[in-house]
Amino acid sequence: MIEIDNVSKWYGDFNVLKHCTTSVKKGDVVVVCGPSGSGKSTLIKTVNGLEEFQEGNIHVDGVGLKDKGTNLPKLRSRVGMVFQHFELFPHLKIIDNLLLGQVKVLGRDKAAATKKAMALLERVGLAAHAQKFPGQLSGGQQQRVAIARALCMDPIVMLFDEPTSALDPEMVNEVLDVMVALAKEGMTMMVVTHEMGFARKVADRVIFMDQGEIVEDADKEDFFGKPRSERAQHFLSKILSH
Repeated sequence: MIEIDNVSKWYGDFNVLKHCTTSVKKGDVVVVCGPSGSGKSTLIKTVNGLEEFQEGNIHVDGVGLKDKGTNLPKLRSRVGMVFQHFELFPHLKIIDNLLLGQVKVLGRDKAAATKKAMALLERVGLAAHAQKFPGQLSGGQQQRVAIARALCMDPIVMLFDEPTSALDPEMVNEVLDVMVALAKEGMTMMVVTHEMGFARKVADRVIFMDQGEIVEDADKEDFFGKPRSERAQHFLSKILSH
């Protein structure tokens, strides 16, 4: 579903991604972890063209981001993205946040879009809040709305960029529960997160990054059981010791 082939990226003179190569099969859940500044968020944002890259190529469902003639907006509409900071439109009601992309991008009529939106709000436990504004909801509720909004677009893959890092601790599980349910339903997912409990529960593979490089790309059992690199061992000893 996703092929990342020898991707490198620079911000000026700073080499933020270095020859990154990996793939995500249909239905797989791949967790990307590593220390702050390791390039995790940049890597996931290259997958739907939010971040440009200078070398290599990325294919999503066979479509190359760097290929001539690729319609990037069309490709983006098929790739769901959930950010650290919700990114909901504060001046629109929850239901209208979920209708906008369906109507404007997919061309759905409003009745069909509303039906889809309400079904997905029901799924994330927030149907009763459809007429509220984002500011009237908790952080965890807003993030669940953001997931529902992404699902409204019938994505072939979902990308999550540290979806729980801006939440109060008691709100983390309500978001992770929705993500676990998605994974169990077979959604292809690439998740940047520090939530190692989530990784242990639902990940098929774990990618560990450091200083712009993919240091480890291993099955979950191998990564948690015996990471090959000293850097990953050190990271896990710090993050799992509390």
